[in-house]
Amino acid sequence: MDATRKILELNAFDMRAADHLDPAMTSLVARRRRAFGPTSMLFYARPLNLVRGEGVWLYDADGTRYLDAYNNVPSVGHCHPRVVEAVSRQLATLNTHTRYLYDIIYTYAERLLATMPDEVSNVVFTCTGSESADLALRVARAVTGGTGFIVTDNAYHGNTSAVTEISPSSASAEPRPPYVFLVPAPDSYRQGDNGLGSRFADDIRKAIAGMRSKGIRLAGFIADSIFSSDGVFPGEPGFLAEAIAAVREAGGVYIADEVQPGFGRTGEKMWGFDRHGLVPDMVVMGKPMGNGFPMGGVAIKPELLEAFGSQAGYFNTFGGNPVAAAAGLAVLDVLEAEGLQQNSFEIGAYLRSELRIAAATDDRVGDVRGAGLYIGVEIVVDNSSCEPDREAAERIVNAMRERNILIGTAGRHGNVLKIRPPLCLSREHADIFLAGFADSLASLA
Repeated sequence: MDATRKILELNAFDMRAADHLDPAMTSLVARRRRAFGPTSMLFYARPLNLVRGEGVWLYDADGTRYLDAYNNVPSVGHCHPRVVEAVSRQLATLNTHTRYLYDIIYTYAERLLATMPDEVSNVVFTCTGSESADLALRVARAVTGGTGFIVTDNAYHGNTSAVTEISPSSASAEPRPPYVFLVPAPDSYRQGDNGLGSRFADDIRKAIAGMRSKGIRLAGFIADSIFSSDGVFPGEPGFLAEAIAAVREAGGVYIADEVQPGFGRTGEKMWGFDRHGLVPDMVVMGKPMGNGFPMGGVAIKPELLEAFGSQAGYFNTFGGNPVAAAAGLAVLDVLEAEGLQQNSFEIGAYLRSELRIAAATDDRVGDVRGAGLYIGVEIVVDNSSCEPDREAAERIVNAMRERNILIGTAGRHGNVLKIRPPLCLSREHADIFLAGFADSLASLA
């Protein structure tokens, strides 16, 4: 079986191969290396030199058009005119730090909170998902008196020092601290959906017992409710409820990381946690909030924020600035006006159905799963062994790139095709994707 793959290793360009590219690309890679150093990563066996985006399309410097089935950050489409106009207008009017009163941020906060459960009625704005997760960890420790956190064993939640500790898929080589306990992801492919919730809850209880045996008090459990970095495991709606009950019974809080599944991506609901009928204690948001404009936030139960505020303050210079608010409002407007949550539900269901048909005669496709427009396709050696095949998955990703379609990989072994296009993906776009997938799969033979 393949070794565990860190998130930055997935579908990464081998910098040693730069001399085999055309001269212009070789020069760009060299400039990147000189400026960014050895930690800079690129995608695909042949990197892309992108110059423009529009809707679901990305354009290379040579004019080649690529169907973007990978990027969830421009959730309502690359360079959406409504978002561009709102940001440009506000930037030309006022942009300043957050210690002044201005109407637009409260309008946005009210609109955003109206999509949350009634119990989650406060919000703190940040600039990134990583900052949001970092703040959520601080609050959890403050209100519970605990230090211990439970995460799935290939989770990714961000890149601050504290959040890297709870991101086992991070490229960090630092040892995991003793107060972070890992549980297996809810692998519906190998375990099946029947009893998945109970098994996952049992793993949570074992982690809590392990903490107690070491004198560590539980602070909380944080999860991306589609378990994207673990390999895209949405599970049946509701399966997380027993695990969250176990966390709360032990005195911990539940933090829903909605950077990946939030803002209508799962189709069935606005938020991934809502698929499971759950009310989180905190909701972490980032990337898709502003369709590419840097913004993030933590929606939170007011009693938790009050308890935290009585012990510590929090100030973020640009979190919730007027331009971010304009971007966020425009995204909510577009989601509603263009029916993108419903589109995600319908086109996602169509894609999964057609992918299963296309893969029915190929033993290397072990599973097709997902919710809305977040889909995982598990590539294996064969269905009888369920053994992950990272090499085949990477070959498919690069074969699709050569067919002008962009996807990525996920999962502990890097063998799950990760499909998460902008929510404006149409049936026509889906058919282009499906044709490219079928051809790429056939090219493995």
